[in-house]
Amino acid sequence: IETLSLAGVICVLGDSLTVLRSPPYVTFQDGQWPISGEKVPDLVALTMGFSIREDLDWPGLAAGSLFQRPRANALIVVRGLDSLDFPKNISSYPLENPVPFTLDSVANTVHTLFAGSTPVVLQLAPSEERLYMMGMANTVFEDLPVTLQQIRGRLSQDGSVLTSLPLISLSRNNEADLLFLSEVQVLYDISALLQKHKHLAKDPAPDLYSLELAGLEEIVRRYGTDSPQFADATRILTSTLQKFADDVANVYANNAVVEVVTVKTFEAPLTRKSRSILQISNQGSLYNLAYKYDYDYAVVFNIVLWLMIVLALAVIVISYNLWNMDPGYDSIIYRMTNQKIRLD
Repeated sequence: IETLSLAGVICVLGDSLTVLRSPPYVTFQDGQWPISGEKVPDLVALTMGFSIREDLDWPGLAAGSLFQRPRANALIVVRGLDSLDFPKNISSYPLENPVPFTLDSVANTVHTLFAGSTPVVLQLAPSEERLYMMGMANTVFEDLPVTLQQIRGRLSQDGSVLTSLPLISLSRNNEADLLFLSEVQVLYDISALLQKHKHLAKDPAPDLYSLELAGLEEIVRRYGTDSPQFADATRILTSTLQKFADDVANVYANNAVVEVVTVKTFEAPLTRKSRSILQISNQGSLYNLAYKYDYDYAVVFNIVLWLMIVLALAVIVISYNLWNMDPGYDSIIYRMTNQKIRLD
């Protein structure tokens, strides 16, 4: 099972949320309703047919089908710019309060609801070398370059974006340019792996992908927004994201949602522990570690605790009464026996 958030494409561009792809049964209303950045994980969960703890009071997403849910969902966060030049015929919404967020809650829901399967969850931030994979992702994306050293090695191979894309003003000898191109290469490699493993789309469990790209932010810091390097990088990233959305939609037969979040800057920093592919693979195969807590942990704990207390008190009371019972008076067995003896 793969937790691949590719079933529909939603792009949050700077202070906006843009939906690139979505299946017919996931309907986004036309309008300019703002959505808070902290509510984006809840929106992803609702598009995948999951329930959330608090109702999402946002009219942009219409009620969906009870019998159909997307097979995948892909969320891409792009840092460093206000907007991307996507087609005008797609749904786009303003983004308020752009705080950092993760899809951990959605991944936990997939893991809980589809525990009997092997869900694929891929959460990746190449610029910070952060990676989290679960289920079949350990096998399918085992060779995906993640660290900057691995990605730079991939860029030197045949078929990399250095040879297939028109770089124009971008240079392969500049660190900021290489960081941006490495993230573009990751998108191309994920698309290629999905095309190679199309059987993942036939799994009954949904797939979830979460990618964070900061290469454009480095381009802005290095050259500025008025530079030709920024213009070329923006053009390359826009076309790459559209191709990525098309590839995901094709693999999942238009049963995927793809989201892209573009924010110029986050209002607060977010830190997460990083783990390598090898480390995740070993943990999953040798130790089979489970999540520390579940949403119903407190409820289950109280049920078990008080049930044990009630049963313990019941055993004490029953044992006390049996110990102090008068067989000749309290027991019907002895009482009937005494009466029979008298009759004889």
